[in-house]
Amino acid sequence: MMTTRVIAVVGPTAAGKSALAIALAHALDGEVINCDSMQLYRGMDIGTAKLSADERDGVPHHLLDIWPVTRTATVAEFQALARAAIDEVAARGKLPLLVGGSGLYHRAVLEDFEFPGTDPGVRAALEAELAEHGPLALHARLTTLDPLAAEQILASNGRRLVRALEVIQITGKPFTAALPDPRPVYDTLQLAVDRTDLDARVETRVRDMWDRGLVDEVRSLLPLGLAEGITASRALGYQQVLAFLDGTCTEEEAFASTVTGTRRFVRRQRSWFRRDPSVIWTDGAADDLVPAVLSLIGERA
Repeated sequence: MMTTRVIAVVGPTAAGKSALAIALAHALDGEVINCDSMQLYRGMDIGTAKLSADERDGVPHHLLDIWPVTRTATVAEFQALARAAIDEVAARGKLPLLVGGSGLYHRAVLEDFEFPGTDPGVRAALEAELAEHGPLALHARLTTLDPLAAEQILASNGRRLVRALEVIQITGKPFTAALPDPRPVYDTLQLAVDRTDLDARVETRVRDMWDRGLVDEVRSLLPLGLAEGITASRALGYQQVLAFLDGTCTEEEAFASTVTGTRRFVRRQRSWFRRDPSVIWTDGAADDLVPAVLSLIGERA
């Protein structure tokens, strides 16, 4: 499998990954494999900044809109789907472009990555604790046991907190210690897109999402089970709008919380990808971004 060439476009939210990926796909005869965990869900378009068919500009995209909002996502399942898509694209002589900001999903696809087992008893006890005390209590415990994992997992993400604490209890080691040393599966070049003005861009993006009808999008997904979806209901923007719709907060508070949460997520994304020395960082605001990246790819060919 190491003979398969993959270009991974990674980095924080709102930095310009999608635009770069479209340009690279046109220049290099590539196809995009989505690696944004929330763009897997049908109907979650505005809040995930999913490209429309027109915005994809004729570039084939894989692993968009494949699951209902009630489906609980797992990294292991995504790993299998993404590798199958990469292999299928490469078999047709096209360049696979793995694009998105979900760091763990990227690692799972690109590296020889096996997942720690599970224990139904431990899992049930942690889920009961989550239901009784809420995610903040679990996040506080994870901060004590594994500060690095706690930094990477949102304090509101009960599912991932349960999983991290389960692995710690089963293995007796920090959750981050259960992640393997990098062993590449593909011949991969990882390109990260970042820019210095992301705080402002995040607020502009969230305002645009609101203006385009994020609240109505969430309303339309309620009959399809969004509120019951363990993974989808926790997505940034969707979680906050759900709180507004059920009367937990005002719409203004939901907007502000989405901006704050997204900025916090940007910092986590940067931290995750900067720990990987193989990632090459680029300036998403540079006028010569595309030719510079194409030159770099040519040098690394």
